[in-house]
Amino acid sequence: MSYYISKKVDYGFETAINKVTEELKKEGFGVLTQIDIKETLKKKLNVDLEKYTILGACNPTFAYEALQSEDKIGTMLPCNIIVQEHADGKVEVSAVDPVASMMSVNKNSLGILATQVREKLNKVINNL
Repeated sequence: MSYYISKKVDYGFETAINKVTEELKKEGFGVLTQIDIKETLKKKLNVDLEKYTILGACNPTFAYEALQSEDKIGTMLPCNIIVQEHADGKVEVSAVDPVASMMSVNKNSLGILATQVREKLNKVINNL
C-alpha cells in the first residue's frame, strides 16, 4: 500500500498551490500551515532544491472526531499535501494517504474515519 496519493498537473507551481487550496476548501479543509522547504533548506543548509511546499490541511470535523477517538492522534495531524516542481519543470501534487498512516494506530473507529478522509483527499487530487 502506498503512503500517498499523487498526480502530475499542467499548472505552474503557484497556480497548483492555489488550485489545491481551492479544492481543499470544497471538501471542508483549510490550510493551517504552508512550509516552503526550498527556502528553508537554502537558509539552513545553503542547498538548492526544486520548489517544494508542504501544505498542512485540516478538516475540523474529522480532526475533532479523531481526537475524540484517540487523544494522541494529533501527532499525525494535519494532513500533509506537497506541491513540488521537478527538474523538468513539471509540477506534482501529493497527499498523505490517511489510511496508510492510521494503520499503525490499529483502532477501528480511526480506520473508518481515515477512509472518509482518504475519499476527500482523493477527490481533491483528482479534481486538479
